[in-house]
Amino acid sequence: QVQLVESGGGLVQAGGSLRLSCAASGRTFSSYAKGWFRQLPGKEREFVAAISWSGGSTNYADSVKGRFTISRDNAKNTVNLQMNSLKPEDTAVYYCAARSGPSTRLSEYEYDYWGQGTQVTVSS
Repeated sequence: QVQLVESGGGLVQAGGSLRLSCAASGRTFSSYAKGWFRQLPGKEREFVAAISWSGGSTNYADSVKGRFTISRDNAKNTVNLQMNSLKPEDTAVYYCAARSGPSTRLSEYEYDYWGQGTQVTVSS
């Protein structure tokens, strides 16, 4: 059974940092592109960041550029999201995702596997 499990969410003050991790099990995702998305209550899930299978290509939403960094460790089957200079508007449930293709995509519909999500709350 394929599973993606996020961890690292929590409550942080504005200006602080959090590091989200996503561990994959059930298969090897080394050839899969991966992404992070987030969702606020009552809103659609939105793209945050994506990374190609090799880690050589990354994409970021304009709202997080320069503050968030996505990385991956294929040996450990993990993908991480380092979030710095957090703002209250970053508050959301964050999901990791994997797609059965090597290159990045910005649409959630391009991803085949999803984690259950982890809550990030940034207080002002």
